Amino acid sequence: MQISVLASGSTGNVTYIETPQHKILLDAGLSGKKIAGLMSSIGRDLSDVDTLLVTHEHSDHRQSVGVLARKYGLSVYANEGTWNAMNSRIGKVSDDQKNIFPPDTVMDFGDIDIESFSVSHDAAEPQFYVFHHRNKSFVVLTDTGYVSDRMEGVIKDADGYLLECNHDIEMLENGEYSWPLKQRILGDQGHLSNEDGANTMLDVIGHRTKKVFLGHRSQHNNMKSLCHLTVASILADHDMGVGQDFKLYDTEPEQASPLMII
Repeated sequence: MQISVLASGSTGNVTYIETPQHKILLDAGLSGKKIAGLMSSIGRDLSDVDTLLVTHEHSDHRQSVGVLARKYGLSVYANEGTWNAMNSRIGKVSDDQKNIFPPDTVMDFGDIDIESFSVSHDAAEPQFYVFHHRNKSFVVLTDTGYVSDRMEGVIKDADGYLLECNHDIEMLENGEYSWPLKQRILGDQGHLSNEDGANTMLDVIGHRTKKVFLGHRSQHNNMKSLCHLTVASILADHDMGVGQDFKLYDTEPEQASPLMII
């Protein structure tokens, strides 16, 4: 299984997952043109993608879902609540391209099993995914206000993670956002802070874990260096083998990470 975080941040999110039988996009939160360019930057062609999974209906995750479905004939998967919430926002998509992926289930896609799990976010029915291929697993978890014991049980000891480190709490509290928006981000249906992300890592990283991507970083309430330092420091303080047992990788809002084997 190979993956690339094509884009991760408050302005748009797209992740690419590849197996011998499938080329998959998770979310399409940028324009189709930008996604095509990011795919090209890792030596892949968007026209070869066969499957698109959607986590929830917010624009930074579903912006070009309809465009990509129509142009490339993709099979699109989302749960019923997400379909109902985004149908009017993505334009016409053929019924035979629409697929229901219920929360907290596993679907067999041939050489890859994909597991959905519910999260706590202010969307209709948000869910994220674990990708299982040949005894390897890759977890994507962003856009949740907290990580429950149930979620941790689903994602524990994966080989690779894309985990949310959205904001620095002090930067958010002292920033220019309105108070209601700050409350939303900090709430149980908002986003994980750098510290929240690091504490989740403490609970779920296992002996199999080799790669952890720091995702969904806010361009207004965080900085790449601060995010990385905060997470690395918390993990090191708990004797986690950062840089030895596993590596931390930064992500960018419109720059793809290199294609990596999980």
